[in-house]
Amino acid sequence: MRLNGNVDLPANATAKIGQTSLLGSPHIELASPTDVAPVGELHDGSLIPLSAGSAYPTTEQTLAGLSTLLNGGGLGQIQDITREFSTAFAGREQDLRNLIDQIDLFIAHLNDQTADIIGATESLNDLAGQFARQKPVLDTALRTIPEALSVLQVQRDNLAEVVDRLGEFSSLAADSADQTREAVVQELKDLGPVLESLANAGPALTRSMSFFGTFPWPYETLDKWWRGDYANVSVVIDLTLSRLDAGLFTGTRWEGDLTELELQWGRTIGQMPSPYTAGNPLIVPYQGDQGR
Repeated sequence: MRLNGNVDLPANATAKIGQTSLLGSPHIELASPTDVAPVGELHDGSLIPLSAGSAYPTTEQTLAGLSTLLNGGGLGQIQDITREFSTAFAGREQDLRNLIDQIDLFIAHLNDQTADIIGATESLNDLAGQFARQKPVLDTALRTIPEALSVLQVQRDNLAEVVDRLGEFSSLAADSADQTREAVVQELKDLGPVLESLANAGPALTRSMSFFGTFPWPYETLDKWWRGDYANVSVVIDLTLSRLDAGLFTGTRWEGDLTELELQWGRTIGQMPSPYTAGNPLIVPYQGDQGR
């Protein structure tokens, strides 16, 4: 092939044979490669290999392909497909419109929920990440669970016996409840009037409790008959002769007389509250030979 001197092509140029028109003569198209970078320069004596050559479809090939499409291809079935669609949707135009509207509405809702779907996907991804981080724990659990199941298998008979005993206990409890139901109902009925009477006596009962002057039943007139800072006080009054002597006659001419008299009577021996006693001298039985 002869080229003009002003033609600038790389050494790896491609060659392609084709016709310019239906009845035109063949021509050769030289061009730079499109799949690789241009290399070198095409010069006198250069050789283009067959791997870099190709051809445009000829008129015969084009007509043969068109004939195949029209005769043996799917183009002839377009009429059948159109007819079947027409038959399927005949009389259902409104349903088809509603279907299209519903699909459009569904796509709009789906588009509105895009952020939620992405968020759910990210959450699922986080959950999968957490499972991945917990892989050692899961591995340990998977190794432990079979051992636990083996223990349960060994204790299967005992567990079955426990369940049977529990069933027997439940049956016995149900039977006992059935047998005592009438008695319990009758006792509750008999208890009703008692509770009713107690409820009716409630106000009087609480008012009677207020006599003690203690919480939570304060006496209504407590502030009228009691003055001072103390209430509910336990008082012990010592009227023994020795205590009266120590409290009233100490430093007087009668000091010690009552104590001596009490000693003669023997009431201070083992009695309270004298330092010589351990009981209440006011209630100690009097002995005829006391003081002798």
